[in-house]
Amino acid sequence: MFDTVCKFLIETFSTDFASWLIGEPIALTQLSPSELSLKPIRADALMLLQSDELVLQVEFQTQPDPNIPFRMIDYRLRTYRRFPHKSMRQIVIYLKQTRSELVQQTSFTLPSTYHEFEVIRLWEQPPEIFLAAPGLLPFAVLSQVRNPAEVLQQVAAEIDNISEQGIQGNVAAAAAILAGLLLERGMIQQILRRELMQESVIYQDILQEGRQEGRQEGRQEEGRSLILRLLNHKLGNISHTARSQVEQLSLTQLEALGKALLDFSSQQDLLYWLANSVSE
Repeated sequence: MFDTVCKFLIETFSTDFASWLIGEPIALTQLSPSELSLKPIRADALMLLQSDELVLQVEFQTQPDPNIPFRMIDYRLRTYRRFPHKSMRQIVIYLKQTRSELVQQTSFTLPSTYHEFEVIRLWEQPPEIFLAAPGLLPFAVLSQVRNPAEVLQQVAAEIDNISEQGIQGNVAAAAAILAGLLLERGMIQQILRRELMQESVIYQDILQEGRQEGRQEGRQEEGRSLILRLLNHKLGNISHTARSQVEQLSLTQLEALGKALLDFSSQQDLLYWLANSVSE
């Protein structure tokens, strides 16, 4: 959810982000990872933007990730292969304060190989940076502040000054979601107008995403129950071990198990199939 919000903000307010991260409000367009022959490890966390002369890579992280340094050099080399004449800025933005040393890492090293990238820890950034531009307002609460609720009130006041209602609602919804990393829901709802957030595109997108996840979970639960009934009917009461393994299968694996049921003549056949399926 937090990744979705951050990607929405940088896509919608790319000029605000360029001013903050690059130092000038240059126009940036989205670059698909597929253009770099790249399937990212976490597509939801990665943003690639470009201008005529620059590629900007931004990764938003709520938790430390030991794979970040390798990803940075991997993306840099792939970008160079596709755009050898463009410069590149690579920035990892950590949203939530942590004592992990991983958020201090700014390089990847191997014998005779060294690559640097940039890291921004939001809790070390002054709030004034984020209060100065609409697209950055949602990050103000996560910045270097003593009283996040008080800063959220400042954010709410700035949001009220946004003239376009659609932008106003989107920024309010994003601010509410990111504030959830630090503040209780009740406090957030007291400060930000709920009806304004509910009309926003980003709020509706997240609701739709939640509904889809709910439908997926419902289908998975129904499939699991059906498979267990069919197994009990064909093989008798299956063992606790087999039942436990079936309950851990994904929807795709459950569908495959349903197709394989005709070939089973004993619980041993089932256990053999489960052992091979789960290990793949």
